[in-house]
Amino acid sequence: MEQIKIVIVEDDRDWLRGLTAYLNRQPDLTVTATASTVQEAQELFRSTEPLASIALMDIMLHDEPAGISLAEQALMAWGVKVIMLTSMEEKEFIFRSFQAGAIDYQIKSRFEELPAVIRGAHARQSSINAAVAEQMREEFRRLKRLEHEFKVKEVSDLITPTELQVLELIDQGHTQTEIATRFFISLRTVKIHVGHILKKLGSSSSKEAAQKIRDLGLFEQNAVRGKNKEKHQ
Repeated sequence: MEQIKIVIVEDDRDWLRGLTAYLNRQPDLTVTATASTVQEAQELFRSTEPLASIALMDIMLHDEPAGISLAEQALMAWGVKVIMLTSMEEKEFIFRSFQAGAIDYQIKSRFEELPAVIRGAHARQSSINAAVAEQMREEFRRLKRLEHEFKVKEVSDLITPTELQVLELIDQGHTQTEIATRFFISLRTVKIHVGHILKKLGSSSSKEAAQKIRDLGLFEQNAVRGKNKEKHQ
């Protein structure tokens, strides 16, 4: 039976001893080295020969998230698969851990799942636990919202109120001649507005530009602003 060698970095010495004993009782798992301080871990990963293929890394070492940088060091030094251990479920630490190269993240209270997680990581079949996956999805949704808000602000800063009105009428199917009549301006002025809009938005047609603004929700925002303005008059 192939032995999977493990190194553990954990500052709670009692928990470290208990986890080491628990894993060593598994027929295919062997804890080959441990460290309980940042300094011990750094010295360990400076060893020329890798002592393990799996590293269990406590995120918080003496009240600091030092395990994240140590995970990166372990990966670069030994090429190990790093599984982060923590008693917390904080999105910031989850993403920083994955950015450092960790492949999984486990809550300490669920230590009985670690043998299966370790075997999966060793066989390159590791999967992110459900709690982490949901937090990652929420973070991606948050980033998507921020991206949308940034794009809306960027376009809002480019387009003048008049240009927005012109685009909204185009979106409603009005011709440039009809728009000129409605605003009591010349057709040439409307064409100038449309030319400016196409240049600002990088669109090839006025309809494409109007669709872009609609997709960003700017017509709806403009309508809401108009209603709010009427209420306060």
